[in-house]
Amino acid sequence: MFRVTIIAGADDIDELGHVNNAVWVRWIQEIAVAHWQAAARAQDVAAYVWVVTRHEIDYRGNLGIGETVTAETWVPNPPKGARFDRHMRFTGADGRVKVEAVTTWAMLDRASGRLLRVRPEIAAAFVELPG
Repeated sequence: MFRVTIIAGADDIDELGHVNNAVWVRWIQEIAVAHWQAAARAQDVAAYVWVVTRHEIDYRGNLGIGETVTAETWVPNPPKGARFDRHMRFTGADGRVKVEAVTTWAMLDRASGRLLRVRPEIAAAFVELPG
């Protein structure tokens, strides 16, 4: 599991006074990329790039300016071909889950832009297999 703490800034807040839904999506992207860069081998980061093919997001609570949220991400299952599902959970300082998401990602060859099957040695850096 990969964790990051985020503090909501003024630019993250919408007219309703809480973090805008588009900001949550941006945070999902940023955290997934940070996890990849922290866990993967340098040669894999240089050779491959990930793109989102699907987001499924449940908004369960709000976050206001200056409030903190802990973001957690994990990949519970091995990839299927070029794709895998990444889970995200954002928990507020009050212990309540604010947002949960499952996003589907696909791996591309950075040079050609073509989809590539995720080989086991690449997946091993971030897939948390049971056992």
